[in-house]
Amino acid sequence: MGVSARHASSCRDDNQLTVESVSKKFGGVTAVQDVSIEVPRGDILSIIGPNGAGKTSLLNMLSGFYKPDSGRVVLEGQDITHKKPSEIASLGVARTFQNIALFRGLTVLDNLMLGRHVRMKAGILSSVIYWGFAQKEDIAHREAVEEIIEFLKLQDLRKLPTATLAYGLRKRVELGRALALEPKVLLLDEPMGGMNQDEKEDMARYILDVNQERGVTVVLIEHDMGVVMDISDKVVVLDRGKCIASGTPAHVQGDARVIEAYLGMAKSGGQT
Repeated sequence: MGVSARHASSCRDDNQLTVESVSKKFGGVTAVQDVSIEVPRGDILSIIGPNGAGKTSLLNMLSGFYKPDSGRVVLEGQDITHKKPSEIASLGVARTFQNIALFRGLTVLDNLMLGRHVRMKAGILSSVIYWGFAQKEDIAHREAVEEIIEFLKLQDLRKLPTATLAYGLRKRVELGRALALEPKVLLLDEPMGGMNQDEKEDMARYILDVNQERGVTVVLIEHDMGVVMDISDKVVVLDRGKCIASGTPAHVQGDARVIEAYLGMAKSGGQT
C-alpha cells in the first residue's frame, strides 16, 4: 500500500501498558476471557480478529469505559483498572471510536479545542478572577490545536462544521481531537473503517507519523490486514474472547490458529 513496513521489532523492553488476565462478561456471554497483553513503549500494536471476538470490549477496558470482572490494567506501573475514563485520559490515554463521536454542529477547530479539556487548568471562577492567566492558557491551547491542524493538513477546513465534511476527513478530525489531549498512549478503534484505499493510505501514514515523530504508543483495532501487517510492531489475535496468537506480523500471519479463525469466518460469510 505504499507505506513503509515496520517488520523490525522494537529493541525497547519496557512495557508502557500491560493487560493482566482480564475477563469481561455481559449476562451469560463472555466477551473477553483471560486476555493478557504487553505493549512496549513506542510500539504500534494491532488487535485483530473476527467480528464479535471481543476487540472493542478489550479497548473499552483499557480506556475505563468497561471495568474488568477480573484481572487488571497497568499504565506505566500504575494500576488503572478501576479509574474513571476521565482519570485515565488525564494520565495520557486517548481514544477514537468505531462510530465517529464528533460534535457535528461545531467547527473542526472547536472540536479539537474540546480535546484539550483535560489539559485546561483555568476553570470558570479562575477565568473571572485571574483573567490574564486564563487568556494566556487559552492562547497556548489554541497554538497546540493549530499545530495539530497543520500536522493533519486540515488548514482549509478549520472553520467548517464537521457535519459538512466527507467521512474520511471526519475520521481525521477525530484523530486530531485525540491528539489534542497530548496522549502517551493512543487507542484507535477501526480508524480506517469505511474508508477508500487512498483514505486508508493517508490515515496509515498519519498513524506512523504520530508514532514515530511524536513518540506515541498506539494500540489499534483494524480489519484491513494489509494495513495491520504493514505498520504494526506486534499483532494480537482474539477469537471468541480469547487470545489465540501474539507476536510479530510475520509470526501471526503464519499461525495455524489464526488462519483457521479467519477461514472459518470467511466460510460463514463474516467480514475480515
